[in-house]
Amino acid sequence: MGTTLHTLAPNPGSTKKKKRVGRGRGSGTGKTCGKGQKGQKSRSGHHGARVGFEGGQMPMQRRLPKRGFTNPFRVEAIPVNLRSLENLFEAGEINIEAMHSAGLIPRKAKVVKILGSGDLTKAFQISAHRFSQTAIEKIRAAGGSVEIIGKSKPAGASSPDNADESAPEQE
Repeated sequence: MGTTLHTLAPNPGSTKKKKRVGRGRGSGTGKTCGKGQKGQKSRSGHHGARVGFEGGQMPMQRRLPKRGFTNPFRVEAIPVNLRSLENLFEAGEINIEAMHSAGLIPRKAKVVKILGSGDLTKAFQISAHRFSQTAIEKIRAAGGSVEIIGKSKPAGASSPDNADESAPEQE
């Protein structure tokens, strides 16, 4: 026989009666209302101490020594070894887009550094943000060239700002 509206009831044990405190000794929670004797937790207005509070003892996060520093402006360079370039590319020009399409670097790479690990037999014209000294030597020894991208002009190169200074003054 099916359940009817007048026989509906919650499952046994799923509901509890509200604890009624301060209603005399016979209720089981009379006098101190289940809070014990004295102390911070027995007072009205107590809602639990803040996170990390140790009852007035010096908290753990203040006892431990602070060390180190993390630079928020650090730019992580993505390393690419010459060995990888040798295996994936034929002689010719290699730039950031080519390295990304070959799966060597992620799209979001802000700085790419070419490292000199591995031997180089092909002549590459490589464009990247940074190069190790060993990588530059190996690339040039194999007949290739290096182009550093994203660098400012060397000191002494003429620019529109100092063009007026180098021109002779007319009186």
